[in-house]
Amino acid sequence: MVQKRVVSIEDRIPKLKQERRKKANRKLIFYLLIFFVLIFIVIYLQSPMSYVKNISVNGLQWLSKEEIINQSEIEENANFWGVQTKELEENIVSHPQVKEADVSKSFPNTIVMDITELSHVAYVELDGKIQPLLENGDLLDEVNSSNINGDVPILKGFNDNHYLQEIAEELANLSTYVAALISEVNWIPSDSNPYKIQLYMTDGQEVESSIRNLSTNMDSYPSIVSQLDQSKAGIIKIDESGAVFTPYEVDKEEEEEIEEENEE
Repeated sequence: MVQKRVVSIEDRIPKLKQERRKKANRKLIFYLLIFFVLIFIVIYLQSPMSYVKNISVNGLQWLSKEEIINQSEIEENANFWGVQTKELEENIVSHPQVKEADVSKSFPNTIVMDITELSHVAYVELDGKIQPLLENGDLLDEVNSSNINGDVPILKGFNDNHYLQEIAEELANLSTYVAALISEVNWIPSDSNPYKIQLYMTDGQEVESSIRNLSTNMDSYPSIVSQLDQSKAGIIKIDESGAVFTPYEVDKEEEEEIEEENEE
């Protein structure tokens, strides 16, 4: 009986061994690549290359970049990937002059802080000091008169926090254009109207109005003065019912008209 010789597949198909060897080599290369990538990541995270190198602070008008960075409590040589942006935001917003904060990361090593400050709506002259008034009604520490921003008014006579809070809210709601026209605001309360105020404007006019609805009433100021004789200054009484202008100097014809009206 003739015995048949058993021939392996490898012997019959030499290419199969070669294919398996190639697959094994590819797997080895893949695992080596992963290994070296992990080694690189570990070295990178432990090296100064992963430290925060730059901090960009945007949106500041009154505060300094250094104040915001210190307030954020970001550590020196902080790891870029370990920085907790939400924690930094909470730290920054706790500053009394900050309204909102948005902190983000910009690869490879920059932290970006976008800040919205509470607006300075006025300066309050009280007890011989000048203090900035924020839109939320908070008063800041005294400032030097040379550092006063001329785009917001000076408040005088406001010795009651309740009315100070209300005027702050109204001033914050004024348009930037109208707010810049107000030079000074005096609180002149009366028994019948504790909200009465007197405003001195940069164009020489004087306005009598009320703290309540001031932002709404003053929206019409530019339109009112555009209809007046620019050579005449006087007192403009503005309230919800409208506006009445009384010039400081009344000529003879106007005096006669007023007298006739009074006689009638």
